[in-house]
Amino acid sequence: PKAICQFCDTDFWGTDGVNGGKYESSNLVDLVKSMWLENSLNMDRAFIVCTGGEPALQLDNELVNALSREGFEIAIETNGTVELPENIDWVCVSPKSGSDIVVKNGNELKLVYPQIGLEPKQFEEWDFDHFYLQPMDSPQLESNKQAVFAYCNEPNPWKISLQTHKILGIL
Repeated sequence: PKAICQFCDTDFWGTDGVNGGKYESSNLVDLVKSMWLENSLNMDRAFIVCTGGEPALQLDNELVNALSREGFEIAIETNGTVELPENIDWVCVSPKSGSDIVVKNGNELKLVYPQIGLEPKQFEEWDFDHFYLQPMDSPQLESNKQAVFAYCNEPNPWKISLQTHKILGIL
């Protein structure tokens, strides 16, 4: 299958990435916890962001609850096409053109801009704490940045967001 967008950070779709769909919840929690402890001092600020492909295809109540029990604060970056499990601490929805969006509330809505068929104004009545426009990384990046800057300079709820990992060369 082909991804719905051409500007995502992952080159896989669904669960076909490396190790996609290969863990039971308890094994995955153990792996995440061991990786966290290996790279930090303690569990006091344990934070996990579920992203890449569409994480809601694999994230369920069992996994969210297991991560929470182990002390993780849980965030998700989703395209919003799949209902989310309960008890996620931070929800970021990043809509993609041509998709049927069912998640219309959360902490932040991050719209890659411009996208044919998606205009920022259509999302402003949705229930989000923050609205971010992010210039689409494409051969037209410079003009996309200018479009984002111009839009965010107008009176509206949108703020500029940048893909810091790309700016720093971390992929």
